[in-house]
Amino acid sequence: MNKQIDKVVVVGAGLMGTGIAHAFASCGYTTVLVDSNAEALQRAQQAVSKILDDGVKLGKVEAVAAEASKARLTVLTDLTAAAQGAVLLVETVSENLAVKKAVIAQAAAVMAADAIIATNTSALSVTEIATAVSGPERVVGMHFFNPVHKMKLVELVRGLATSDDTVARTRAYCDAIGKTSIIVNESPGLTTSRMSALAGNEAMWMLQEGTATAEDIDTALRMGFNHPMGPLELGDMTGWDTRLAVLKYLHSTLGEKFRPCPLIIKMVAAGRYGRKTGHGVYKYENGQRVPGSGMKASAL
Repeated sequence: MNKQIDKVVVVGAGLMGTGIAHAFASCGYTTVLVDSNAEALQRAQQAVSKILDDGVKLGKVEAVAAEASKARLTVLTDLTAAAQGAVLLVETVSENLAVKKAVIAQAAAVMAADAIIATNTSALSVTEIATAVSGPERVVGMHFFNPVHKMKLVELVRGLATSDDTVARTRAYCDAIGKTSIIVNESPGLTTSRMSALAGNEAMWMLQEGTATAEDIDTALRMGFNHPMGPLELGDMTGWDTRLAVLKYLHSTLGEKFRPCPLIIKMVAAGRYGRKTGHGVYKYENGQRVPGSGMKASAL
């Protein structure tokens, strides 16, 4: 591992991809963020710059180091060009098996035979994704958490073919960017997504049934269990469209306890995904939650 020459490619300029790109660039790696949407790439660069600038203002990052980190991050819309010579690729595209397989197959064609290919999937099968490339032993799950610059955990997921060497090298990358990694044998929902999806789904059932208000359900988890966020505000941040896709998958693989609450289905159909659309369980203005805006029983 050599930060001076190693190139890391992150595919997908959404929240996760942006955060992962920041993590590697700010820790010394030449980093390329790839997305077919040029506007998304521009927003991602601005978001990374803001994280670094805020760090400077808070005295956590030296100004010179922040500028160097910005310089190490480049963006491209061409995946093939970006993947040339990369030692590690992390894909963060939508939770769609066909899309993920297409991305890693295209990238693997121009990467070194021993380059690591990581998927940030929170629910799909690493084993199935790995069938898209020759050398499936170098494919591993690398599940980060949002916001990446604050959350320390990474779940490293072993597929059926993932080698010990791949796990060890990927764990070394996690160490190098200041993350704590745990190793998970492939299972639907891994550890955290499985527990989080269940808690979020149950919270939505309680909201639908009128057991308590959205604010009080979230307060219960924050104050009663010392969680940093309640399950409903976390769902708003994650996106209920993403949460619904995960629940559908878990329902199909693990059974009835993961059947999606009808309220989630209704919200997604209405385009109320959460923060990214300005309206989920709560309303948002300029990225900030509007006080007292939690869903009321009359709206259910």
